[in-house]
Amino acid sequence: MDNVLGILTKIMEAFGPSVVVPFVLFFIALALKVPVKKAFNSALSAGIGLAGFNMIITAFTPIVTPVVTRMVEDTGINLRILDVGWQAASVVAYSTEVGMLFLIIGLAIQTVLFLTKFTNIFMPSDLWNNWQFMLWGSMVYLTTGNLWLAMGLMILQNLYVLVFCESIAKRWSKFYGYPRTVIVAPLMSCTVPYAIVMDKVLNLFKLDKVKLNPEYLESKLGFLGEPASLGFILGVILGFFGNLTRLGELNAWGEMLILGISMAAVMSIFPKIAGIFAGAFSAITDASRKATKSGNKERVWYLGVNDAVGYGEPSTLLTGMLLIPIMLVIAIFLPGNQVLPMVDLIAIPYVIQMIMSVSKGNIAKGLISGAIYFSIGLLTITAVAPIFTEVAVETGVSIPAGAMLICSFANMSNPIFALLFFAFNSQSPLLIGISVAVYLGLLFITKTKKNQLEDYLEQANVEAEADTAV
Repeated sequence: MDNVLGILTKIMEAFGPSVVVPFVLFFIALALKVPVKKAFNSALSAGIGLAGFNMIITAFTPIVTPVVTRMVEDTGINLRILDVGWQAASVVAYSTEVGMLFLIIGLAIQTVLFLTKFTNIFMPSDLWNNWQFMLWGSMVYLTTGNLWLAMGLMILQNLYVLVFCESIAKRWSKFYGYPRTVIVAPLMSCTVPYAIVMDKVLNLFKLDKVKLNPEYLESKLGFLGEPASLGFILGVILGFFGNLTRLGELNAWGEMLILGISMAAVMSIFPKIAGIFAGAFSAITDASRKATKSGNKERVWYLGVNDAVGYGEPSTLLTGMLLIPIMLVIAIFLPGNQVLPMVDLIAIPYVIQMIMSVSKGNIAKGLISGAIYFSIGLLTITAVAPIFTEVAVETGVSIPAGAMLICSFANMSNPIFALLFFAFNSQSPLLIGISVAVYLGLLFITKTKKNQLEDYLEQANVEAEADTAV
């Protein structure tokens, strides 16, 4: 078994999403009787798109990270839980036998559930994000020593994610412009129920009438409202707040302008790469429609894709960047919070993709929903961090000087997974039973009310579009 897990780990290290997704897409296209040449070109376009997304984000991250870090340090706040980023969480995820075992078991379960049509989400294509299940399962295993409890938690979490993705797939796919795809990473998909409920609440306060999205800004502000201009302006503003204590230095002004140009570049280049990536799925879509015309009932299914594909969408990136200083302020004044968000702040645009797709890029809604969600996340991390720190130290993660506890802001600000973790970690049959019962209730709603839910989300966004056009 250790040899099998070792081989699987090496495969994951050797290949990335930009290889596996095209590989999967190629064989799915062939299964749908797409000509080899067209299937190959589709797969290649998917690989080019994913590689392009990752290149942009990889280049952008080291430019914005120092600014965010300095912004945090300049606040002078001293909270006992330090956000050290997702890397520490991944170390814990891969540190246990049960975590590595889930790579195989989880892959098998995801494949079987899709082939048996229990779910219409093909999740194995985003294998790497399974580590987010492995994180919580490893924590249960290292604190209780119970392998079965840990495995049960990861499987149940996976089932929750599939239900959430089923609910949002059509809306996410349409908003981001990638046919028959959806992101399946847990830290994004678990925001789905919150995003839907919160959007309804915000509509009660007429925020659906607020015309604040990239298209409206461009129509009112002219060239200053274009995505590139907005990116430049926001980048310079973030750079300014990240250099407040050294405005007399030439390097500070250079950093501001570089960040502005870099954000403008992301806003300009990302949509072009998105167009290449979206074109990769036209062959599968066309083949499915032809099957329908020939008398076969079309199965509408969605391919799980990497969460990088939505990071640079204009409203998502703008909202995410604006939330960085907002969350710093909230972290200072939120009663009960002990978390200092830092390294993972630049991951906010990843996390809010479901929120932005439900609100159809309404930046006002995104800011309010995001701020409330991450505030809940801060309190969630405050409760989980003592256990995570103990486990992380046990697996070899070092604690930075001056920090009492550590966390990953993006990956641990997940209230649903945290509640499931506490239920299983308690080893209480009652709490575990309630967790399963809630899932069964969500599954029943999804299976019986899916069309109504999709219609509601689409109708809400049609109305939003009409209001914006006025």
